Amino acid sequence: MTTPPTRFAAALLASLVGLLAPAAPGAALPTAVDGIEVPSLAPMLKRVTPAVVNIATVTQIAVEQHPLLSDPFFRRFFDVPRERRERRGQSLGSGVIVDANAGLVLTNHHVVDKATEIEVTLHDGRKLRAELIGSDAETDVAVLRIPAEGLTAVGLADSDEIEVGDFVVAIGSPFGLSQTVTSGIVSALARTGLGIEGYESFIQTDASINPGNSGGPLVDLRGRLVGINTAILAPGGGNVGIGFAIPVNMARAVLEQIVAHGTVRRGLFGVGVQDLTPELAQALGTNVARAAVVASVEPGSAAAAAGLVPGDLITAINGRTVTGASDLRNRIGLMPIGTPVEVAVIRQGQPITLRGEVADPYARYRDGGTIDPSLAGALLGDLTKETRAGRVLAVGVGTVAQGSPAWQSGLREGDLLLEVNGTRVRDLQALAAVIGRDRGIARLQLQRGERVIVLTRR
Repeated sequence: MTTPPTRFAAALLASLVGLLAPAAPGAALPTAVDGIEVPSLAPMLKRVTPAVVNIATVTQIAVEQHPLLSDPFFRRFFDVPRERRERRGQSLGSGVIVDANAGLVLTNHHVVDKATEIEVTLHDGRKLRAELIGSDAETDVAVLRIPAEGLTAVGLADSDEIEVGDFVVAIGSPFGLSQTVTSGIVSALARTGLGIEGYESFIQTDASINPGNSGGPLVDLRGRLVGINTAILAPGGGNVGIGFAIPVNMARAVLEQIVAHGTVRRGLFGVGVQDLTPELAQALGTNVARAAVVASVEPGSAAAAAGLVPGDLITAINGRTVTGASDLRNRIGLMPIGTPVEVAVIRQGQPITLRGEVADPYARYRDGGTIDPSLAGALLGDLTKETRAGRVLAVGVGTVAQGSPAWQSGLREGDLLLEVNGTRVRDLQALAAVIGRDRGIARLQLQRGERVIVLTRR
């Protein structure tokens, strides 16, 4: 004797039979079977896909040439032309409109990096020239502006509220196939240590992501943006169901700073932290499972002013739970200079609340503290332990006032001064010595992201 099928099972069976049976010419799939609606993402996608764009870029790439062609004597003897040989490179990616009124598009930094031309193709086929407002290599986020005419934007979710198991949909242009939709679930949250970006807290998903999806949206079933697709783990070169997206909360923080300042102005809190391991928790005599342990506090820093001391367990920042050292670094690193910070701490088993603010790492060198007229308007400083992590020793460039001599010379926030007048400089003292010796600056060599740039006096 068999058990009669439930109404749901009967409807599901009828749906499958209907899908497998030959359809009449021109017939549409049923919207309901036995009175039960057939699930479909189509209504949500009709709202979201007009906000998804295809991005095509053009870059000028220097052509490698024989070393002899770089020798001045050889070039003069054989009358070799002095022009630099270049070839045009092209790449494809995706993006998503997040502000229809302002024409703002979110994408990846690596999609538009070094691009000399950026073209955006809309859902309706329009092709528009895009302006790069700014980008941030540390988070791999870039912001473009396109003419705000008849645009559709996607709504933003709170990525701190998504959970493992939530259904998500990736939309983009893999291999140039625009408006491709794939679906999956959130496989994991807060993935770090992948070495993809400087600030990592990825959403992992099994929604298929391939080359060309970069910069496109990852949305929930309500059509809200939860992440920006950015990378895949592909040991064999193809998709294996492990993709990564930048959480929309991180992308939103970068967007706001780029729109306001043209760049990301990262502050400094001045605290060294490490993850709370079970062994460390036992040694500290705490039952707390997840926190960032304060290992050191820089003298005179914002953290010291707030009252943090080594051994403190930081459990939350501004009301949001801190899961570990990387999480704390991400949250502080995305806060603009001057942001108030409320730190929930456990000290010797007792919960306390400390207050401070994110400091300007170069504040003491502001304005009148500059040491050469050509650098006026630039905020300079020695790299601290925190800011020089993984970087060469150099002089850091903070905020650069637009229109100032430093701005006109080509300096930008985040640059690292490596050489002045051909002499290596590792700190402000060395910089001052070179300027004093040469009585001015004729040539600067600096690092900007992964590029080394030389600026010369005009």
